[in-house]
Amino acid sequence: MKTKTLEYTNGKTKFIGYLASDDARGGPRPGIVVFPEAFGLGDHARQSAERLAQLGYVALAADINGEGAMYQDMAQLGPLIQSFYDDRSEWRSRARAALDALLAQPGVDGARVAAIGYCFGGSTAFELARTGAPLAAIATFHAGLIAELPGDAGRIQAKVLVCHGADDPLVKKEAIDGVMAELRRDKADWQVVFYGNAVHSFTNPEADARQVPALKYDKKADQRSWSVMRHLFDEAFG
Repeated sequence: MKTKTLEYTNGKTKFIGYLASDDARGGPRPGIVVFPEAFGLGDHARQSAERLAQLGYVALAADINGEGAMYQDMAQLGPLIQSFYDDRSEWRSRARAALDALLAQPGVDGARVAAIGYCFGGSTAFELARTGAPLAAIATFHAGLIAELPGDAGRIQAKVLVCHGADDPLVKKEAIDGVMAELRRDKADWQVVFYGNAVHSFTNPEADARQVPALKYDKKADQRSWSVMRHLFDEAFG
């Protein structure tokens, strides 16, 4: 497997991503963008990209924050996340820049691309899909999903998988219900999977170290959600 740092831009900000691929595999391969938690591009997203590369995909772990910026605590994240909520155009531009960077890589089949994301990164994958980006599928894990913008109706082309902790205290039921209503209205190909006893950040083994009750790793939910994501990609890519 080959990994490297990949710099790209949306015309205003430089991003420092992490590209993983298995160059021993011949022919064009599906590509996956991996959007990390709002803390920044850390080991969790990098390792996810590497696991995807081992499965035969070309995976780009994206840098949402720009310049490789990392944040260490929840107090820093509130203003950061709010800044993206306040400027959805900029948020979506950053997501699209990551997709375009992946599409530009040799060996990526441009007709078979997807996006996944964790926490805020899952929200980012959903925002990218709402722009009408040419994604075959998206998978979100413990994402803080928010309502669509005016004009988003009917834009999602991707198969949608939402993996959510049934006991997640950070995402209100109304938010999940609103997203499901949006997907029903647009007759999207969608599924929402709830994992019993799981809270926020259930895929990240480092979550417990933050000592925040709402953030906790759950090995069973992690393994199950990864498995259902793999099945989604088998369907989407053929």
